[in-house]
Amino acid sequence: MEQSNEKIPVLAMKNVTKNFGNIEALKNIKLDIYKGEIVAFVGDNGAGKSTLMKILSGNYAPTSGHIEVFGKKIEKFNPDNALSQGITTVYQDLALVDYLDISSNIFLGNEILKIKFFTDKKTMRLKSQEILNELSINIPSIESEVGQLSGGQRQGVAIARAINQGGKILILDEPTAAMGLKESREVYNTIKKLSEKSLTIMIVSHNLQEVFNIATRICILRHGELIGDLKTSETTYSEVVKIITGVA
Repeated sequence: MEQSNEKIPVLAMKNVTKNFGNIEALKNIKLDIYKGEIVAFVGDNGAGKSTLMKILSGNYAPTSGHIEVFGKKIEKFNPDNALSQGITTVYQDLALVDYLDISSNIFLGNEILKIKFFTDKKTMRLKSQEILNELSINIPSIESEVGQLSGGQRQGVAIARAINQGGKILILDEPTAAMGLKESREVYNTIKKLSEKSLTIMIVSHNLQEVFNIATRICILRHGELIGDLKTSETTYSEVVKIITGVA
């Protein structure tokens, strides 16, 4: 009998190991992630979170093991290949251009051309507004320069750009770093909206309160090993802290 697509992982890590010389940064990571999940990766500094995300985004090649997307083994993983598979990353610095307006940032590197060398500003603004509306991201004006926006709004623009690039699997690096409570809630709402639309979200965060607010699963790394894979609804803050620190 043919396997249902709902049972096939959106993303699967098969014995992913990464060495830097004699240092084993990741050790045989085995993990399946499914459509619509919000999976948080936590652990102390040096646990391997960033290394794993860089492998998933195509910036590092695993020393051994491989990645599968929708059941297909991906050969020669690189940033362009990751993007073509629907994997997009929103880094902590967001990589936005402050002096450009919102639609120019959402279409950065993917501009719509009306005539050779001339961008179709009107179409880009209309499409940008559609994306923002779908994600319930409130922006004063689509013509606003990104440098004038709040932290939560800037994060929303960066996520909208990832969606516009064809992102179906989003990696968010510390999505609410240095934000206040109100701005953080705006970002949480956007992430939950993405999940409701069956997108898959992976979050790297040091903020456990944030993790418990939005994640459906919590994956815990320590010294390059995946030592915990817990449903958020079936664990507690103190249990996660104990696993992170290795305190029984």
